[in-house]
Amino acid sequence: MDIAVIGTGYVGLVSGTCFAEMGHDVTCVDIDADKIAQLSAGEVPIYEPDLDRYFDRARSEDRLHFTTDLAEGLDGAKIIFFALPTPPGEDGSADLSYVLDAADDVADLLVADEERGHRIVVNKSTVPVGTGDKVEAVFADRGLTIGEEVDVVSNPEFLREGAAVEDFLKPDRVVIGTESDQAAETMKRLYEPFVRQGNPILVVDRRSAEMIKYAANSLLATRISFMNEIANVCERVDANVDKVRLGIGKDHRIGPHFLYAGIGFGGSCFPKDVKALARKGRQEGYDFQILDAVLDVNDEQRRRLATQVEDYFDGDLEGRRIAIWGLSFKPGTDDTREAPSHIIIDYLLDQGADVVGYDPEAIDTTKETFGDRIEYGEGMYDVVDGAEALLICTEWHEFRRPDLGRVRERLDPPLVLDGRNLYDPARMAEMGFEYHSVGRPSYAPETNQDAIEKAIVENGQP
Repeated sequence: MDIAVIGTGYVGLVSGTCFAEMGHDVTCVDIDADKIAQLSAGEVPIYEPDLDRYFDRARSEDRLHFTTDLAEGLDGAKIIFFALPTPPGEDGSADLSYVLDAADDVADLLVADEERGHRIVVNKSTVPVGTGDKVEAVFADRGLTIGEEVDVVSNPEFLREGAAVEDFLKPDRVVIGTESDQAAETMKRLYEPFVRQGNPILVVDRRSAEMIKYAANSLLATRISFMNEIANVCERVDANVDKVRLGIGKDHRIGPHFLYAGIGFGGSCFPKDVKALARKGRQEGYDFQILDAVLDVNDEQRRRLATQVEDYFDGDLEGRRIAIWGLSFKPGTDDTREAPSHIIIDYLLDQGADVVGYDPEAIDTTKETFGDRIEYGEGMYDVVDGAEALLICTEWHEFRRPDLGRVRERLDPPLVLDGRNLYDPARMAEMGFEYHSVGRPSYAPETNQDAIEKAIVENGQP
């Protein structure tokens, strides 16, 4: 089947590559000529595990193509995916200009195509409820017959950055929003190879499909903010949030997922989608109080490590060297959009601190934001040299089992603020660290040098 994907951002590139992996002929379209040139030359502009492998194979077998020419991209395509950005406006609502502009351009080309047949236009972008109606109206206003010449479908994506390829190839469910039997059957045939293990393809009305995406992300974000609130209370009552998490996660009504305390959520989806759903509620005359609270808690939580290190130094961060491990908003990606680390860095810079950061993948994307306002280490231990505090913002695997003896030697004072709860607090205290995590007790650090050296030998990895 010939497929066009409009937009080569995160969702568009992963979708196009995975459809090509299943044997479809895919053309990805973008107005960014530099990006299209890069992709056509075989360079993947984002980091996502396994994406480059499938990308290279699809290109080598001539199933994945790139162009800036929309007419070329649509030539022969029976399914046209919109994978376009919907950034938040100043009021939090989703900006639909990219989607509606693309609909205008596609409609013009379909009207001019005397042999257009039946086309399916699919919103893969995360869009507010009712967007499909607006896109459909664009085609209807051009005189195209809805249901015969064009159908507009909602097909939300549920991709986790860092596991997006796996999620696309083996989805736990596929949601298809349409009232058209013809479009539903075509979309089911497209996705059947992805669900051979029995996971469902859900065909629902278009507006419900649009709501499913926002509801899913908002509920997950709510769990994160709720557990961060629990963690903050745990610290005040000398409880351990890890044990609380285990205790409630065994309840089958709750389950274990998204119950880890930390320094808040970031990325391109959760913050934007929660804001958009809250805004949509207000537009419909409903005050979505829970989501407002979720956002408020998250905003406060993302500044947590910065205010903690400021308190430790009695409000004086001027000229102090602060090390950051982890710059991406989560491991497995180079995406730094809404990353807690960037909120923290902004705060530290405002207070006059000297910041040095390291991340396995996100240094280049961080440079796009901060440039030379901060330093960047070539390795995780480089940034600790001469630092007065280490802040852990992203739980990359290499940060889970570091050589803490090396860290202890280079960090003065040996202050570690762990926003991802990677280490055992008691062992860190034995090794002489002043160690603070989220929602867990802190222990007074060992001060006897012989005891510290013995602990480092015995517990070099916590």
